Amino acid sequence: LRLVSVAVGSLLSNYGWYILLAGVAIYLLIQKISQGLASRPGSHPGAADAAVERDVVVRRQEALAAARLRMQEELNAQAERYKEKQKQLEEEKRRQKIAMWESMQQGKSYKGNLKLNQQEVESGASASSAVPKSKPNKKPLRGGGYNPLSGEGGGTCSWRPGRRGPSAGG
Repeated sequence: LRLVSVAVGSLLSNYGWYILLAGVAIYLLIQKISQGLASRPGSHPGAADAAVERDVVVRRQEALAAARLRMQEELNAQAERYKEKQKQLEEEKRRQKIAMWESMQQGKSYKGNLKLNQQEVESGASASSAVPKSKPNKKPLRGGGYNPLSGEGGGTCSWRPGRRGPSAGG
């Protein structure tokens, strides 16, 4: 008996803290596992609760599928509108090319005609927009005669390149 108490005493004196920490860790692990098993839906004996949960899941999936279908239909409609707009633009470009070709055949300037057609298209596009934006009258930051390369009108700051040759220094 004395031999056992001496062995247990020496074991506890050498490894007591480790044994205590291992015991606490095992206790917490057992608590965590038991809570996990208790919270599982299959472990409850109530079959009515499971049926209600299944109905809820089915309704959610159906609502999700319906929302996806609506979103896909909207996307398809947007794609159709985009294709229609692209066709109209291509048709307008084709008309401009035809008009340019005809004006070239008649010996007229095709560039001037092209500019007029583009202005008509732009004016039609701006008229189709909801509200044209008016720019507020702002005065320019610098005068109209400012040219940074001339060295004039820029104030006292001027830059001159350094002289050529090897740099002085040592």
